Amino acid sequence: RIFGAISGLLESLNDPYTVFFNQEETKSFEEDISGTFIGIGMEVGMKDKILTVIAPLKDTPAYRAGIKSGDRILKIDETTTAGLSIEKAVKLIRGEKSTEVTLTLSREGEKEPREIKIIRDVINIPTLEIELRADKIFVIKLYSFSANSIGLFRNALKKFSTAKTDKLLLDLRGNPGGYLGAAVDITSWFLPAGRVVVTEDYGDGEKPTIFRSKGYNIFNDKLKFVILMDSGSASASEIVAGAMQDHKRAILVGDTSYGKGSVQELVKVTSDTRLKITVAKWFTPNGISISEKGLTPDYKVEYTKEDAEKKKDPQMEKAVELLNNWPR
Repeated sequence: RIFGAISGLLESLNDPYTVFFNQEETKSFEEDISGTFIGIGMEVGMKDKILTVIAPLKDTPAYRAGIKSGDRILKIDETTTAGLSIEKAVKLIRGEKSTEVTLTLSREGEKEPREIKIIRDVINIPTLEIELRADKIFVIKLYSFSANSIGLFRNALKKFSTAKTDKLLLDLRGNPGGYLGAAVDITSWFLPAGRVVVTEDYGDGEKPTIFRSKGYNIFNDKLKFVILMDSGSASASEIVAGAMQDHKRAILVGDTSYGKGSVQELVKVTSDTRLKITVAKWFTPNGISISEKGLTPDYKVEYTKEDAEKKKDPQMEKAVELLNNWPR
C-alpha cells in the first residue's frame, strides 16, 4: 500500500522521469546498468506523453525487427500504452528468453499502425566500435555512455592518434545517453581545462552546478571533427554534442536530437526499492535548454525509409564530405 501511494504521488507530478521502482523494477534497472538483461533491446521514453522509441540497440531483436527511433508504441501485446509509465511498459516488454512480444506501432509517414512480433533474448549492450576508413577518416561509434565507456574511448583516441590522420567522426546516432561523468570525461579530450561542459540548475535558488573540462585537450586546432546525431541521441549524447557545438569544436550533422534536458538521481527507499527523481535541468555552455525541442545540428540531413531500403546513409555521406573538404 505504501509503495502504491508513493507511485500515485509521483504520477501526480506529471514527470515521466520521476518514478518509484518496486523490488522487481529495481532488479530490472540494475540489470540495465550492468549492461546485460533479457528483452528486445531498445530504449524508450515519453514524447508528447506517448511512449516512444528513443533508439533500438544494434544487433538486438528490436534492431533486426526494424524498430526505428521515433516509433510510437500504442500497444504491448493487448495492453494499451495510454497512461502507462515507462517502467511499467518496460516490464511488459521484457520477459523470459525465447518468448514473444507483439508491439503495435505508429510510424511517421504511415497512415495505419503496424504490428511487429519480436522474440525476447539476452541483450548485451554494446559500447564502442572503431573503424579507419580508406579515406583516412577515423570513425568512433559510441552506443552508450556506460561506466566502461571512459576507458574504451581513451583507447580509441590512442589508436586515432597513431593513425596519421586529422579527420575524426564521432557517431552518436541512436545513443540514448548514460553516465554524466562519462560525458564530461569524453568532452575533456577536446576542450581546455576549465571550459564549461554542462550546467545543472536545481531550481532551489542556489548557484547552478557547473561541470568543466578536465583539460586532457590533446588535439590542436587542426583537428577536423564531425559528430553525427539523430532523434535517438539523448541525454549524455546531447551534453557532448551541445558542448562541442557551443565551443565550435565540432560540426554537428544529422537530425534534431531527442531533447532530454533533465537530471535524475537514484534514492534508496528500502534495501530493494529505489526512487528515481528529477532533481535538475541542464543547460549547454551557452545557457540553452534542449528539453523537448532537442539540439539542432549545423547540417540537418534526414535519413529516410527509402535510404534504409537502398542501404544509403546520407548523414554519413555529408559527414564524409565535410571532413574531406573542411569548411573551417
